Amino acid sequence: MWLHRAMHAGFYVLLTASAARYVAYHGADLVVLGLALALGLGYPASVRWTRALPVVLAVWLVLVWLAPSFGWCAIPLFFQCLRQLRPRVALPIAAVLTAAVVLAQIRLAATFDWSLVLGPVGVAVLTAAVFFDRARLLHEAGVLEERQRLAREIHDTLAQGFSSINLLLSLGETDKAAEVARENLGEARRFVRDLSPIQGTLVDALHRLCRHVEVDGDPYPLSVQTEVALLRVAQGAVANVSEHAAASRVAITLSYLGDAVTLDVVDDGRGFDPSAVRAEDGRGYGLASIRGRIAELGGTVSVESAPGEGTAVAVTVPTP
Repeated sequence: MWLHRAMHAGFYVLLTASAARYVAYHGADLVVLGLALALGLGYPASVRWTRALPVVLAVWLVLVWLAPSFGWCAIPLFFQCLRQLRPRVALPIAAVLTAAVVLAQIRLAATFDWSLVLGPVGVAVLTAAVFFDRARLLHEAGVLEERQRLAREIHDTLAQGFSSINLLLSLGETDKAAEVARENLGEARRFVRDLSPIQGTLVDALHRLCRHVEVDGDPYPLSVQTEVALLRVAQGAVANVSEHAAASRVAITLSYLGDAVTLDVVDDGRGFDPSAVRAEDGRGYGLASIRGRIAELGGTVSVESAPGEGTAVAVTVPTP
């Protein structure tokens, strides 16, 4: 998340510096400054809504043609294209942006210089390389974390269940062994469900998970990592309620705020003392997994509960 914030801050630094340079050399042209202002005001919308990105890019293309000094703003715009769009769409757009910078500089240059071509192309290639390398590292880290999570859950549920079945069968307790086997089958099905990709929207997935789901604010696109993390958190919290809370009602609230999205899971169960939860406790593992997932996204988790008073799990994840 720090890289996203750095890119957003860098965009406004570059935009301001480009405008100052233009005014210093060419004076206060109202058309150029108006386009620069529109670009600055429209940039946050392009970060939040993919549909606004083409409009912002179009404004920038006109601006950079009139004032090539604004070409440096292409770097964070490259990043936005790569982050929001699929590579087969983002890379051609990045090529068009790079070509626009090159042509605008050549148009105003007194003589042709290869640095006018190699500079923008090199910056574009470097930006794409950094982005894809970072995406690869995040993917590898996510795969490792997911393997560790599954290994822990399998050990603490299925493996222990099989051990119990073996012990019960050796004692001739066939009915109890069958009951444990049914529970293990349910656990196995839950693993398969949790590993499946989100079908439809995040809101649809939450409705399939829980009967009482409320959505506050106007939904806007979230990154795949954020959607998956929020769904896994909801699944983990609801599983904790089913296994430990003895609740008659559980409700999920998903709120889209200006710069963050929040997820609240509230139940009216028996509650517990969060400070007394240990790693050996099933709920302790669930909360640890929730905190780990959200921490990776730069978010926060709070748990409010007390014996006999139910539990509220609140998750906040910043959005670019």
